Amino acid sequence: QVQLVESGGGLVQAGGSLRLSCAASGNIFSINAMGWYRQAPGKQRELVATITGGGSTNYADSAKGRFTISRDNAKNTVYLQMNSLRPEDTAVYYCAADLKTTVWDRLHDYWGQGTQVTVST
Repeated sequence: QVQLVESGGGLVQAGGSLRLSCAASGNIFSINAMGWYRQAPGKQRELVATITGGGSTNYADSAKGRFTISRDNAKNTVYLQMNSLRPEDTAVYYCAADLKTTVWDRLHDYWGQGTQVTVST
């Protein structure tokens, strides 16, 4: 009964920007870390950026200086601002959340369905 829904993907020219959003809803007690991952055709899924409940962030080297992850804890939403996009950023972007559904639950990872980002030359 937990859903993560991404939005904001699309087609953009190299050098452009996109802002991805991911809202978590359903039976949620608390959310620990949230993050963004991506998977390009023929490649493994890879980390883009993560953010803890306290706001500490971690970025893949490819994202540093260009992407910014943020979250709104009141809305259970995580964002990814992507600037200076490159063709190699083309991928399906997935959001993930490490959360509990009840106070007795342990943390579980939940994933969104993904949103396509395509960067043209």
